[in-house]
Amino acid sequence: MKFSNIRLLVNDFDKCFTFYNDMLGLECSWGKPGESYASFNIGIPSGLALFKAELMSEAIDNSAAAKNEILQDKSAIIIEVENVNETFENLKGKGVVFLTEPKDMPAWGIRVAHFRDPENNLIELFSTLPG
Repeated sequence: MKFSNIRLLVNDFDKCFTFYNDMLGLECSWGKPGESYASFNIGIPSGLALFKAELMSEAIDNSAAAKNEILQDKSAIIIEVENVNETFENLKGKGVVFLTEPKDMPAWGIRVAHFRDPENNLIELFSTLPG
């Protein structure tokens, strides 16, 4: 077995596509707005995918499921960047609302900042601390 991708099951596909493609600037390797599936290069070719949640519910014979309302995070997308502060300022300028300001996590050896996508998925930006 080998890792293929992270697939986010989303309710508003077009809004999420625009967020990852336009706001974050990830390169789309497959799909476009108005479709049901898209994938983005994240240092791994097509490593992040968006898929309509309702179609996955149908695929697993759970079409009666309501929209997912998560109270506690069950996953996070971790993205390495060259400079957390610069990326933070760039994304903030595009309207991304951050949960945390950039901060050092010495025990982890990284600097981080956190935000959510339009479907409330948790995203962490990080860069390695010097030394």
